[in-house]
Amino acid sequence: MKLFELKKDKAAKKVATRVGRGGKRGTTSGRGQKGQKSRSGRKMRPAERDLLIRIPKLRGFRHTPVSELSLVLNVGDLDKKFKAQGGSKVGAIVEMDSLKAVGLVPKRYFGQVKILGNGEITLPLTLRRLKVSNSAKGKIEKAGGKIAE
Repeated sequence: MKLFELKKDKAAKKVATRVGRGGKRGTTSGRGQKGQKSRSGRKMRPAERDLLIRIPKLRGFRHTPVSELSLVLNVGDLDKKFKAQGGSKVGAIVEMDSLKAVGLVPKRYFGQVKILGNGEITLPLTLRRLKVSNSAKGKIEKAGGKIAE
């Protein structure tokens, strides 16, 4: 190959088409007609901001933190599940891991659990690191159980 045999690549000469300047695609050049979207240098405003400006007082974004809801279990549920698991154990320890093992709490749940006093309990259970309502506390202690913090 010699120097005079080299030729330029035709693709290298090709210029990218510039939209919105008249020319081959007609005057609008694929931008439709009139309106903000057809103009050059257009800047669209967010609709949220316009809506907030129309509200008279206390404008702006307010992100109120949502308090984490706890999963609710009843004393009756504990009694049923732990009896089925061999409730002859005196003072079986009830905590998050045992609730997951029994199937009362989903395995991938990492939030709070609160025990409420609906139902009856006969097993003496020991509850650890769980929120307990006053009525549930009374029923658990009456059955011979304990609530350890």
